[in-house]
Amino acid sequence: MTGDADNAKRALRAELRERRRLTTTRTRESADASISSHLIELATSLNVSSISAYLSTPDEPGTREFLAWAVERDIRVLLPISREDGLLDWATFDGSEEAADHLGMPTPTTEVLGPIAINDVDLIIVPAAAVDASGMRMGWGRGYFDKTLGSMEKRPPVYAVIFDNELLDSVPREVHDQPVNGVVTPSGITSFDSATP
Repeated sequence: MTGDADNAKRALRAELRERRRLTTTRTRESADASISSHLIELATSLNVSSISAYLSTPDEPGTREFLAWAVERDIRVLLPISREDGLLDWATFDGSEEAADHLGMPTPTTEVLGPIAINDVDLIIVPAAAVDASGMRMGWGRGYFDKTLGSMEKRPPVYAVIFDNELLDSVPREVHDQPVNGVVTPSGITSFDSATP
């Protein structure tokens, strides 16, 4: 079964990557503006003082405007730095310089904190390839966020940021996959009551 799920994930990821690649600049800019507005609404409703998130790449739904908003309001922002051992370190984002981790993903240049730094945040924003109607998240195949979320004893709300057409009826799942509490899309915020770690 695991092999079947893995193959199904690979095929779905390829389709989703292609969809993202074909998204027009105008559509992406409109989606990013809406997503930023919804992320601000979510963070405000939860009265967060600290979040973990990620710097979006050009093909991903945009998080950068939201992160700039958070930094301006003195909300502590932790961003991931992937490690070769499959874990995530974290660094505080101050809105200034960026570097790249060993996978080429954008990261802050501030002091590197260890994996447990995420335990103090009020909200976790994660990337995803797709999320299904039950809250099951399918990532891009490296497992960093599944390991992080699966190792947390006490998890704050976790929301994935995706495009509207990436909220699916179901996604292939494996035993290590972790659910999210909700998604933020250009259309709004969707929460899943049934998503539990």
